[in-house]
Amino acid sequence: MQDQEKPVDNVNAEVPAEPVVESVNDAAQDADASEAENETLAQLEAKVLELQDAFMRAKAEGENIRRRAQEDIAKAHKFAIEGFAEAMVPVKDSLEMALKVETPSIESLKEGVEMTLKQLSAAFEKNRLLEINPVQGEKLDPAKHQAISMVPAEQDANTVVAVLQKGYTIADRLLRPALITVAQGK
Repeated sequence: MQDQEKPVDNVNAEVPAEPVVESVNDAAQDADASEAENETLAQLEAKVLELQDAFMRAKAEGENIRRRAQEDIAKAHKFAIEGFAEAMVPVKDSLEMALKVETPSIESLKEGVEMTLKQLSAAFEKNRLLEINPVQGEKLDPAKHQAISMVPAEQDANTVVAVLQKGYTIADRLLRPALITVAQGK
């Protein structure tokens, strides 16, 4: 029983230091790792916010461009003939002045009509409205001519005999075909 009542004299005895140092180092490494992870996470969150902001700005800019393009198209449709209208106003003015003359002579009327026709032709040319006026003997071109009838003639078949009405193109697009008569085959 004496063994049981023996006091413990080794209370102040040294405990090996290695396990404590390792656990402190592990805790410090864990804290450093956690701090690094938190810093990386904060950087990533900042980058996400920056990219979201850039995306929203780009999306808004795209919407603005689309809206402006639609407005431009609407204005283009609304004012498409503005240039042609500006070129036609002087023609109308000339015709109105001709009607105001009290006692016109045939020569003055003819001169006024010729001047007005020159104004009209200039307006057509300025706006790329060009005549299709085939000459006699020219080959029939279905893309520019519309044959109204075939007549016997002393020329090759399917060639222009007479022009009944001039045709017109606008910017290389057919507006109205020239109405023509063509020669029959011999």
